[in-house]
Amino acid sequence: MKKVFAINGSPRANGNTKFLLESFIKGAETNNADIKQYNANDLDIKNCTGCLRCNLIKKCSLRNDDWNKISTEILESDIIVFASPVYFHHFPAPVKTILDRFRSFIKVQITEESIKHTPWHEWNKDFVLILSMGSSDVIDAEPIIELFEYITDILGPNNKLHVITANRLAVNKLITMNQNELETLYQKLEIPVRLAKKDAEINSKTLTKAFDLAKNLSY
Repeated sequence: MKKVFAINGSPRANGNTKFLLESFIKGAETNNADIKQYNANDLDIKNCTGCLRCNLIKKCSLRNDDWNKISTEILESDIIVFASPVYFHHFPAPVKTILDRFRSFIKVQITEESIKHTPWHEWNKDFVLILSMGSSDVIDAEPIIELFEYITDILGPNNKLHVITANRLAVNKLITMNQNELETLYQKLEIPVRLAKKDAEINSKTLTKAFDLAKNLSY
């Protein structure tokens, strides 16, 4: 049975991220996966202070927050999912705070040329990025994707990164709307109405893509 650790990074209770992640979770549930799911906003995670003590004790030295619990679950998981909206080309702050604490998984050594990152143990996991954005162009998510390409690489050569992006999602629940609902909404948002039919089809396929990816990864 595969173990799944999932973070919902959206501050919106009914944001598009929620529906994308729900579709992924349903796919994993078809294989009875063991799923741990959290909202980033609900977690008590302190900011990394760059103290470097994790280089000595091989774990984060900060105490009395939720990191000890979720870091253990991350290490035990086969599939790690970060589902999030894209705000100003990057994650919302609570998600970035979680990622900063990933520093404790890695020994960092300053060399003459740069910095060398060595994980305490090489990982062999599937990383999943599910990104929703208001932009019509996936280029707005590239900083996040590049960061995860880097993270998955330094944590071990056997890690795999899977990315699902969903575009032109400007308001809550938009990804669940049909063509008629999108046409009405696009008129209000001054988005070309002719895009509604195409977008409704793409959104439906993206939800299915999230479901199918989870089903395949958790098998």
